[in-house]
Formats: sequence, C-alpha cells, structure tokens
Amino acid sequence: MSTSQKTIHLTINGRAVECRPGMTILGAAKMNHFDIPTLCYLRGINDIGSCRICVVELEGEDQLAAACNTPVAEGMVVLTHSPRALAARTENMQLLLSQHNVDCTACVRGGNCSLQSVAESLNLPANPFAKHIETDDWPAGRMLIRDASKCIKCLRCVQVCDNVQASHIWTLKGRGTHQSIGVSGGVDLQDAGCTLCGQCITHCPTGALHEHDHTAGVEAALADPDKVVVVQIAPSVRAAWAEQLGLKREAADVNRLVSALKQIGFDYVFDTNFGADETIVEEASEFVERLNHPDQYKLPMFTSCCPGWVRFVKQNYPEFTDNLSTSKS
Repeated sequence: MSTSQKTIHLTINGRAVECRPGMTILGAAKMNHFDIPTLCYLRGINDIGSCRICVVELEGEDQLAAACNTPVAEGMVVLTHSPRALAARTENMQLLLSQHNVDCTACVRGGNCSLQSVAESLNLPANPFAKHIETDDWPAGRMLIRDASKCIKCLRCVQVCDNVQASHIWTLKGRGTHQSIGVSGGVDLQDAGCTLCGQCITHCPTGALHEHDHTAGVEAALADPDKVVVVQIAPSVRAAWAEQLGLKREAADVNRLVSALKQIGFDYVFDTNFGADETIVEEASEFVERLNHPDQYKLPMFTSCCPGWVRFVKQNYPEFTDNLSTSKS
C-alpha cells in the first residue's frame, strides 16, 4: 500500500466503508455507526486492549483482534458480532465478573456503570468461573475512596493520572490473577502527592474509585431540630442544578432552587456569587499591587481558586508557590 494513500477501504459486517489511514478498527466502526463495546479504552490515553471486551473477528485471521488498538488495513474484512467474537467477549466478561463484587444495588455507580451496561448488553448466562474478589484495607474517612472489590484492572486511573494529570499516583502491582492497582511506592495516599483532582474517579468505569459521600451527615443534620443548617450554592450548581430533574433552563432559576432547599429543611441559603465577585476584585487589586512593585513580588501571578491546582503547584513545582494569588477559594 502506498504511503500516500488517503483512504482505506474495508468491510465491516458486510458493508463497504472508508476511513483514514492510521485509524483503529474501533474508530472506523464508530465513524460508520457500528457499535463495539469497550471498557478499558480511553481515546489517546488508554488503548492497551487489556479488558478484551472489544475483540472482533478478522477474515483470514486465526486470532481475534482488539478493536481499540488494531489499525485498519486496505481490504480488511471485520465482523464485530460474529459467533466467535461474541463467545470470546462473553467469556472475557465472565472472567471480569468472577473477580468483581456484583452487589450493584449498593454500589455508588449502580445504574451508571460501564461494566454493568456492557454485561447487560451481552445477555450473560450463569457464570461458570469461581469467584475471587480482591479486598484491601483502604483507610476509612479518606476523601478519595478505593474499593478493590470493584476494580477490573482496566488501568484507566493509572493512565489518566500519568498522561493527563502528570501526578503518577497509581500503579499496577502483582502478576496474573494477583494483579492489583495501588498507590505508587506503596505509601499512603496522603503521602503520595495526590492533588485530589478527581480525574481517576471520573474515568473509572466502575465503582472502584469514588469520592467520600457526605449525604448521610447532611440528612442527619437536617433531621436534628437543635441544629441550624446552612447551605451555600456554588456558581456551577446555581447554573446546572435542574438538568437531571428535566426542568427547562428558564424554569431553573435561583429562586426556585432556594425554595426547594428551604423545603428540604435548610435554615439559611447563601449564594457564592457575591463571594466569587469579591475574590475577583481582591485578585485584581493584588495583581495591580504586584505590577506596581515588581521588585517585591514574583510575576506572573496565578489564580489560586482551585485547591487541587494549589496542591499540584506546591507539590510538583514549589518554585512557583510565590506566584500564586493569596486570594484562596
């Protein structure tokens, strides 16, 4: 094939399609509206094919191929849901579930879990594999919680922390069935330099990583007649609070939000907008002060409204600590 070729011609499930050279089978399939399930795949970040849920059959090939990291080739014939591909996909999913705590109704990701969704789409029969559920002694009370019994070793957390956040907090340890995800260096999370950015939680396809939930404490406070309970609305919540309730943007004004919070039981409702405006004014004043006295301050000045950003700078680039604004969030 000429390196100057600008279009690859292949066949997916009996239909002739075209795509760009260098694309993967998964990319070509998605572009042409063929669905191939994935779990570990994150475009440009994690395409290691570890879960083997995206396997497809290639005409003339003995081995099934992982669609997420197999490049297309001229004349390739792909079957995304052949009996062989479906059988392998089903068995791979059963192996994953044999090492997974499937108490989905008590899981923080129940109903919003990629593993659950893909498993349901496969219409799985009874699992023939023996259960082997990993456990750990993750300290209670941490803001970031890891539940080893939910981990499928997809490495999404490792890759997004390494390649996007550059914090290198997570690592793969052990071999074979004893593989596990742990904190790099075997130290406690508090000593690992984690900025608590939450990207590992966002990209985890299961409930293996999640944030500490304060809902029960809030409910207990609301039920206590001797407590005065205050709630403060962040600007982002103010703007998007009613999306999951199906309310139109015009109906989701702040007055309705305050009314709802009062009916829930909050005694006082504060809006953060004014405080945010005060912070902006203070930052602007500090910036002018720095510009007028460059011999006394470091420039440029960086905003410090995000606690995770402040932690990241202090832990990874301490030489820029003095460049941070003193107006914290």
